[in-house]
Amino acid sequence: MDIVSITSFLGVAALLTVMPGPDNLFVLAQSISNGRYAGISTSLGLCTGLLGHIAAATLGLSAVIYQSALAFAIVKYAGAAYLLYLAYKTFTAKDSALAVENKEVVEYKVLYKKGVIMNLLNPKVSLFFLALLPQFVNHSTGHATQQMLVYGAVFLVQALIIFTLISLFAGKVGEFLRKSSALSKRLNLVQGSIFTLIGLKIAFSEK
Repeated sequence: MDIVSITSFLGVAALLTVMPGPDNLFVLAQSISNGRYAGISTSLGLCTGLLGHIAAATLGLSAVIYQSALAFAIVKYAGAAYLLYLAYKTFTAKDSALAVENKEVVEYKVLYKKGVIMNLLNPKVSLFFLALLPQFVNHSTGHATQQMLVYGAVFLVQALIIFTLISLFAGKVGEFLRKSSALSKRLNLVQGSIFTLIGLKIAFSEK
């Protein structure tokens, strides 16, 4: 591995991370609705989930999921069902006007766990690493597993940085929206809609 390879990988990873997808949309929804710290907690959970996918790709478990239509379908529909469940809970919440200042309303540990579960139940992430990481491995130098782990660590760090920046920006947007009581009461509707879209996207995704 050399600095050129790592820099090239970092550029590709950052570009793919900022593209609209389930993870950054999830962070965006939580940050707008519940504030920047909620988004950061969710980001930490998502990046923790990435550890599982990186390990799976490195150890070859992702290939097993890819080759097994049943395994892929089980993980995929479990992830979709979880997102649709979150959407249902959001739509049916009694208090749609969110109060970020009340720490009892926003449980950051719960948001962290949601991020972990959501990421682990998205088989597309495992297949993403399975397709991406080997392309940057220099097989002539050996130690392919160690190289994939390094690239995985680089991806995780840049993802956490980008997710945190999204959280800070979206948190500011949420603060602005909450100044209007009418808009504030619609935040749950927006968040629930995003969860629904993410769930449906995962449900209808192909290998």
